[in-house]
Amino acid sequence: MILIPVFGIGAQTPEEEKRALEDELKKLEAQITQYEQDVTKTKKEKQTLQSRIQALKGEIQKLDLQISQGNLMIRDLGVQIKDTEKSVSTTEQQIGRYRERLAVIMRRLQGENQKSLIEILLGENELSDFFSNFVALERLNVQNQKLLASIKDLRGYLEEQKVSLADEKEDLEKVVSVQLLQKQRNVAAQKEQQTVLKQTEGKEQTYQQLLATSRQKAAEIRARIFELIGVPNAPTFGEAAELAKYVETVTNIRAAFLLAVLTQESNIGKNVGQCYLKNPDTGAGTIAYNGKTVSKVMHPSRDAPHFLRITKELGRDPFGTAVSCPIPTVGGYGGAMGPGQFIPSTWVLIESKLKAVTGGNVDPWSIKDSFMATGIFLRDLGGVTNEWSAAMKYFSGSSWSKYEEFYGNSVMALANRYQQDIEIISQ
Repeated sequence: MILIPVFGIGAQTPEEEKRALEDELKKLEAQITQYEQDVTKTKKEKQTLQSRIQALKGEIQKLDLQISQGNLMIRDLGVQIKDTEKSVSTTEQQIGRYRERLAVIMRRLQGENQKSLIEILLGENELSDFFSNFVALERLNVQNQKLLASIKDLRGYLEEQKVSLADEKEDLEKVVSVQLLQKQRNVAAQKEQQTVLKQTEGKEQTYQQLLATSRQKAAEIRARIFELIGVPNAPTFGEAAELAKYVETVTNIRAAFLLAVLTQESNIGKNVGQCYLKNPDTGAGTIAYNGKTVSKVMHPSRDAPHFLRITKELGRDPFGTAVSCPIPTVGGYGGAMGPGQFIPSTWVLIESKLKAVTGGNVDPWSIKDSFMATGIFLRDLGGVTNEWSAAMKYFSGSSWSKYEEFYGNSVMALANRYQQDIEIISQ
């Protein structure tokens, strides 16, 4: 459920409305935290599902290859079995022919054995011819017996090979059947995971929408709270601390560090400049308290055009609005505006970000706007993680000499003191 703030209900005083909005903001921030956790959780679930789906896809592809390989092997074994059956059949035919030959030889041998001596003497020219013929038949019989035994061995081997190939083919068919079953299970699991993934993606999108809506409402409440904070042009430390603590909730810039930078720049709004721009074409101007002409009050091309636009939009007199004077010992130009001492060309860089927070027009001379602008700028300079470096960049840009490091050191010393003060007044 999204809590929608309603501003200005009934006859609330600004302070009552501010407290009510702060309570509402706490609830929204709790919701935002929960939605962020939900988004993170669903993202992890989605990643896990995507990984599982990818793994199943790989397993299915692997099984497809194994099944194809198995089917090829089964077909090859089938061919081998047919060839073996053909060889067995040919061997059987050979065995039959050799048996017939052996039968003929055996009959002839038997016939020779049954002849009487008279038949042998009368039937043969010589006795030696009879014995030679008999011995030849015996030798042929032995050779045929050996060949028949060899062929029978071959038949036995082929029969065993046929059985072995058939068993191997049957085992392989079982493996392929199991692989097909596993593939079906993996495909079903993949479809189920894809369905869950779609549901998870839908949940993530819903949480993202809720998170975006909650963040938008929180931003609206923060802008209204910021609008309700009433501080004078030069606030007391307690007022400045409250404002800085609020800026910290938006920018994550430590309140004590923010106050230290603003103290270093303008003594928290008490010294916003002592010069007036008089000639935007040259950047020359005057000192406010004595009217003395000063050159380099503002950079004529980099800053003056922006300054004229800013003051015009705010209804300010560009030639009667105080800006910082140039520092003779340092060189360069003056022209910094308001408590945050932004030069116009830097102000325009963060102007849109500041408007996004405050929800309206912004003024570099406003205490509230300058506090928030300084917090945003310090955040962009890396001040959340490295305060000293951000302070130096605020003062000197991206590079500085060791002689300028006094600024960062002074800011950090002030920040340490302010941190103690804030902790005391917060008790």
